[in-house]
Amino acid sequence: DFGKTKAGEQADIYTLKNVKGVIAKVTTYGATLVELHVPDKSGKLADVVNGFDNVAGYEGDDNQYFGCTTGRVCNRIAKGKFTLDGKEYTLATNNDPNHLHGGGDKALSKQVWKAEPAADARAVTFSLTSPDGEEGYPGSLSVKVTYTLTDDNCLRIDYEATTDKATPVNLTNHAYFNLGGAGTGTVLDHELELNADHFTPVDNTLIPTGKIDPVAGTELDFRTSHVIGARIPDKDATKTEDAKTPTLGYDHNFVLKGKAGTQRFAARLKDPESGRVMEIHTDQPAIQFYSGNFLKNQPGKGGKTYPFRGALCLETQHNPDSVNHTNFPSTILRPGKTYRTTT
Repeated sequence: DFGKTKAGEQADIYTLKNVKGVIAKVTTYGATLVELHVPDKSGKLADVVNGFDNVAGYEGDDNQYFGCTTGRVCNRIAKGKFTLDGKEYTLATNNDPNHLHGGGDKALSKQVWKAEPAADARAVTFSLTSPDGEEGYPGSLSVKVTYTLTDDNCLRIDYEATTDKATPVNLTNHAYFNLGGAGTGTVLDHELELNADHFTPVDNTLIPTGKIDPVAGTELDFRTSHVIGARIPDKDATKTEDAKTPTLGYDHNFVLKGKAGTQRFAARLKDPESGRVMEIHTDQPAIQFYSGNFLKNQPGKGGKTYPFRGALCLETQHNPDSVNHTNFPSTILRPGKTYRTTT
């Protein structure tokens, strides 16, 4: 029992465990990852993701998409508009002037999903049907998200979707990670490696310009492991700059090397103090690295607070605003086809 939503819907929570004692907790609200307890170098478990103790926290103003399934289209769509098969569609501009993470109250992250737990407590599948026109998107979209915890300490997320009308789909998980333990200071001393030679530069509203630029010679070069805070000179700034000088923090989309549609290494994050290491593998074409620039000491699970830059996101995805850029890999799903991706 995770509490009731403002609309009176019951939200449930499910616990996944493996033989090594790793624990993941997920809720039907937003098909959200609530807790992830993993061992440090001495075997001590700690919860490494931001979240709340109940559904009321997730419905409150302090929730910045913590751990949720983000969609129908994650990231930004310019001015909340796109044209598909000759028709223009208008979406909510909930991140003025743009559409962000699927929109308002009916975004996938803000709905209660149905749950089907596996008999062995290693997996749970969440399902939801978003009706035609919801949040402005065409087509009735049926979505499934399966969390599976394996015995080699891998948390796998499988996404699947079908539609009855052509529609854009770009799903991700918006977990905020601090490998030292959620609510234990900043992530500026974490070390990050990204399997990316290129990134998508953006304008001052964080919409891609359409160019795909090399990371070489910029602060965005994480091809070898780097301390995250080393290239953020102003550690106390509260806004993100754009383009090639992320001196005020990272919120950038990196184009992954290798063939999209095939599982490959995307990112490696290490906390030197605890010794915890996380690797991300995905079949997606890109990954968004966001350094928690708008965290604001909000209260979270167990009385912990989440300070500015106290956690980071590594969101596997298609490029932001792909629906308005013909040179980006397409996010359009058509009837008879199935959207599938795994991270």
